[in-house]
Amino acid sequence: MANLPPFKNEPLTDFTQPEHKTAMEAALAKVGAQLGQEHPLVIGGERITGLPTFESLNPAKKDQVVGTFQEGSKEHVERAVEAAWTAFESWKREPVDVHAGVLLRAADLMRQRKHEFSAVMVYEVGKTWAEADADTAEAIDFLEFYAREAYRWRADEQPITKIDAEDNHLVYIPLGVGAVIPPWNFPLAIMAGMTTAGIVTGNCMVLKPSSDAPWIAWRFFALLEEAGMPPGVVNFVSGGGSEVGEPLVTHPRIRFISFTGSKQVGLHINEQAAKPREGQLWIKRVVAEMGGKDAIIVDRETSNLDEAASAVVASAFGFQGQKCSACSRLIVDEAIYDQLVPLVVEKTKKLRIGDPTTPDAQIGPVVNAKAMKTISSYIEKGVKEGGEILAGGKVDSTNGFYIEPTVIGPVGEKSTIAQEEIFGPVLAIIKAKDFDDALRIANDTEFGLTGAVFSDNEEKLARAQEEYFVGNLYLNRKCTGALVGVHPFGGFNMSGTDSKAGGRDYLGLFLQAKAVSRRVGSAPKTVKDAKGF
Repeated sequence: MANLPPFKNEPLTDFTQPEHKTAMEAALAKVGAQLGQEHPLVIGGERITGLPTFESLNPAKKDQVVGTFQEGSKEHVERAVEAAWTAFESWKREPVDVHAGVLLRAADLMRQRKHEFSAVMVYEVGKTWAEADADTAEAIDFLEFYAREAYRWRADEQPITKIDAEDNHLVYIPLGVGAVIPPWNFPLAIMAGMTTAGIVTGNCMVLKPSSDAPWIAWRFFALLEEAGMPPGVVNFVSGGGSEVGEPLVTHPRIRFISFTGSKQVGLHINEQAAKPREGQLWIKRVVAEMGGKDAIIVDRETSNLDEAASAVVASAFGFQGQKCSACSRLIVDEAIYDQLVPLVVEKTKKLRIGDPTTPDAQIGPVVNAKAMKTISSYIEKGVKEGGEILAGGKVDSTNGFYIEPTVIGPVGEKSTIAQEEIFGPVLAIIKAKDFDDALRIANDTEFGLTGAVFSDNEEKLARAQEEYFVGNLYLNRKCTGALVGVHPFGGFNMSGTDSKAGGRDYLGLFLQAKAVSRRVGSAPKTVKDAKGF
C-alpha cells in the first residue's frame, strides 16, 4: 500500500452536464427520503439511544427536520474517553498500512457516493450544489492526502546526523486520545480532516459534531466504520457545548483538542486546556482555527477591474459569506473607487437567491435564526456608522433564513463591520489613499487568516508577500478556495494556531517525537571511582 500514486486533488463536478445534474437530483431524492430519522451516540461501538434529543433543521425550510440526535452528557463523555483509551492500546500498535488503509477505503466509498454526501449538506446547512460538491471533494482530498502523509511521518526513516559509536533514530509516536470539535460551515471536509488526521497517526478520538450539522458527521462516522475502523477509535457523542464540549475540553485524560470555530470559543478552549486538572499528566495540545476578517486589496495599477470584481463577489458571498476565509473587507485605492465599486455592486445584484436544492441557486440561507439576527444587526450597525447599503440588505425569514448579499460602503477602517467577523453575506468597502495605506488597513485587524491583492505592479505584489500578515495570501485571485496539498491552510494572530491543514506540517501536530539511541561497538573505558560524579 505504500506504493501509492502521487496525490491529486479530487475534480469538481460540472453540473451543467446533463448526466451530473441527473445524478445530483437522484441523490437529493434519495437523501430526502431519509430526512427525520433518529441517530444514536456511538461509544466503543455501542449504539446508545433513549436519551433526550435535539433536532437538526433545514435552514432553507426552517420547519423541516433533517434528523434527530441524542443529547449526550458528561457521563457519556467519560465513557467515550475511557473507550478511546481502551482502543488506543491496540490501535497505536497497528502498522501504518492499517491506519492509512481505513482512510483510503473511506475515500473510495465517499467517491462512490459523492452526491449523497453533498445532498446531505444541501439539506442540513443550506449549501448550493457547487459549494456542497466542493466540500465533499475536499473531504476526499483530506483522506487521500493524510493517508500518504502518514507514511512519511511514521514509516519513512527520519533524517538525523549519524555517528560511529551509536545507532540513533527518531520516531514519531501518537499522543493518545483527543477531542474533535468541528464547525458547521465545512461540516464534512473540515470535520473529516480533523478526525482522520488524528486516527491515521495512531490516536483515538471523541468526536463532538456541531449541533447545526450532526447528520453529515454521523454519515461520515458510519463511513469510517464501513471502511474498517475498529470500535472505539472514533466515538460519536452529539450534544451541546455545555453538556459535551466543555467536559471534553476540561477532561484530564484528553491529550489534545482539535477545534475549528469562532474566536470566542477558541480562546475559551485554549484557556481551559492550559489549566491542568487533577490526574492530568501532560500539557494539552490545542490545534485551533478561529476565523478571520479577510480583505482583498485592489490597487490602482490593476488593468482588469472586471476580473477583480468577480473575485471579490465570489470570495464575499460564496456559501453566503459563511467561511472563515471569506472576503469581508474590500480595500480599494481611491483612484479607482468609482470604477470598481459599481462593478462589484452590479455582480452582487445578479446573484440568484433560492432554495439550494434547486440547481440554479447561487445563494442559499444562512445557517439558523441566531445567525440571521446577528448578521442583520451588523447591517444595521454599518448604516448607523455612516455606510450606505449599495446592494442587498433585505432579510426574508418566511420559509428559511435568507439574507440578500449586502454591500456597504464606504465605511471607516475602524467601524464595527470593518473590524468584527460577521460570518455572513456582508461586504464592507473601505477607501485607501494608495497602496501603502491599503496594506496598513489590511493589517489593522486582530485576525490574519487569508487575504488577496490585485495589482499589475510586480514590486507591489512582492511587498505584499513581505508585509501582508496573513497565513494564506493570494495574488491576483480570490481569497477563498484553498486546495488540500496546494494551499496549506491556517492563519496568524486571532485566526488560530497556524495549523496548516492540508499541508506537510499538519500530521506532526498529532504526534510526538522520540529519539532512540543505542551504543554499538566496544564499550568505553569506565571510571574506577565514580563517587564524585
